[in-house]
Amino acid sequence: MMYLYSGPTCPFSQMSRILLNEKGCEFEVKSVDLDGVVQNEEDLAVVRMSPYGELPVLTERDLLLYNVYVVNEYIDERFPHPQLMPADPVGRARTRLFLHVLERELFPHVKVLENARSNEDRRELARRRLRENLDILSMRVGDTKFLLSDDFGMIDVVLAPILWRVPYYGIQLSATATKLEIYAQRLFARQSFIDSMTAQERTMRK
Repeated sequence: MMYLYSGPTCPFSQMSRILLNEKGCEFEVKSVDLDGVVQNEEDLAVVRMSPYGELPVLTERDLLLYNVYVVNEYIDERFPHPQLMPADPVGRARTRLFLHVLERELFPHVKVLENARSNEDRRELARRRLRENLDILSMRVGDTKFLLSDDFGMIDVVLAPILWRVPYYGIQLSATATKLEIYAQRLFARQSFIDSMTAQERTMRK
């Protein structure tokens, strides 16, 4: 059995939940709230096996993985259908490069906003930078169904939880980001996204 140690409001955990649902995998979610009251010491002990104490953590038999990109790459290769990375090496390289850009340009600001210990000055700076970078991202949205093609892919898996949290973070996208909003609604309507949401995540948008 595959176990995903996942935070109930953690966007990075939701990325892996979306992917597992998209693949139709048999798995069990172990909910771990690193910022709340510890409810299960055994689950927390597994998460502490990650040297950075971050979620998600994936275990399968004697395998333990951490870092959302490593976890998701393993899931994608372990369960190759449906294929969420391009079939050709050039396409895969471009997708990985785009994912790297998201990790550099979006993830740091998301982590500040997700950290209960961040002060308001840091939060406000993170909101501004995240909004600016999402506005830039909106320029990449074209006429395809999803971000880079008509096929749902790994980039869409990563962006969906972040876009869902935009109002929750206190961010209002610019008027020029209409295509990004339309793209986001398409992601939110996908069954794997709907099935990935926890009760807490459902309350983040009205």
